[in-house]
Amino acid sequence: MNAPKPSLELLRGLTDENVLRLLMAHDRLTRAEIATRTGISKPTISESVQRLERARLVVDTGERTTGRGRVGSYYALAPHLGTALVASITPHGVVAEAVDALGRTHGQVRIALKADAGQEAAAEALGTAAVELNGKARGGLRLAVVSAADPVDRATGRLVHLPDAPFLVGALDPPAVLADTVTGPVLVDNDVNWAARAEYEIGCAQDVDDFVYLHLGEGLGCAVVSDGVVRRGHRGLAGEIAHLYTAGPDGRAMAFTEVFAALDLRRASSTAVDVPKLLGVLEAADAGAERVRAALAHAIGGVLFAALSLTDPQTVVVGGSWGSHPRLITAIEEHFTRSPRSVPVSAAALPLPELTGARARAVDELGSLIVRAAHPTTQW
Repeated sequence: MNAPKPSLELLRGLTDENVLRLLMAHDRLTRAEIATRTGISKPTISESVQRLERARLVVDTGERTTGRGRVGSYYALAPHLGTALVASITPHGVVAEAVDALGRTHGQVRIALKADAGQEAAAEALGTAAVELNGKARGGLRLAVVSAADPVDRATGRLVHLPDAPFLVGALDPPAVLADTVTGPVLVDNDVNWAARAEYEIGCAQDVDDFVYLHLGEGLGCAVVSDGVVRRGHRGLAGEIAHLYTAGPDGRAMAFTEVFAALDLRRASSTAVDVPKLLGVLEAADAGAERVRAALAHAIGGVLFAALSLTDPQTVVVGGSWGSHPRLITAIEEHFTRSPRSVPVSAAALPLPELTGARARAVDELGSLIVRAAHPTTQW
């Protein structure tokens, strides 16, 4: 039995998607350039461009080719197609951007937060940033991608408060906060998961489909990437390692977060790691600092060995404000070589990886939204 032939509408939809995707990668192209790059005939591309012009998704820029031969018109995505909001919520503040389908940034807003700002202050900062960017974005904010330095319930997008979490914003609900400003979906995940995606796509874990990303900063987190996908768990709480039991400085088993209390490496009146003090320990050359580094490597090694046993990664990536320090990486590697199983350990490569990962997803989602607008009834 012969397979059914694709319908004319489907073929047109696929051609239009090729044209749109190409224009998302280039500021402007002629129909001849589009035909050459896609391998689709010039008449078919011309028909597609005409359809997309009628749908107000593509515009003639008014620019023309120069030189010998037939003059060609340059086409680009229509400027009114809107942008995506990208936001990062950290203990230090909210950073928000508006990005278009070509990945260009149209404004950035930074709003500082106090360490224990709370849910209301964080919500107000996120909402204020979105309103400001929406006023600058032609076509408005059509979707949002949010990174949060807290666990995220995958079903609702609300932040989840766990015991002893250092960044206390309660059950902040980014989709609800952005409902009046963003016209489309709001995707929320925690910062460590976004950082892992960024390292996988453009960082030190490219082409590594199975790895563990360990975040060591004011807070402690982990992302598990398996078969190229971040595994979020039933509620989105996979990788929450703060209460995983490991070896304390005196050899007793204790929760990972309690190791820093035992080593006097917490901020005053907080469960957050005292990053400046810890970096001082990593830089120091005395015997006391060496003992603390060994205790940290032992505790971190216990966490990573648990991850190795459960997920079988190809490599481990360590990031965060103190996690990628060369002395710590060396100490972890030395500890790992004495364990029954070990894998390569490397320092994260990207600055602000959580924002990079969220931005890439926002551009991809906005592109897909634009493609669906060309043929809303076609099954992609």
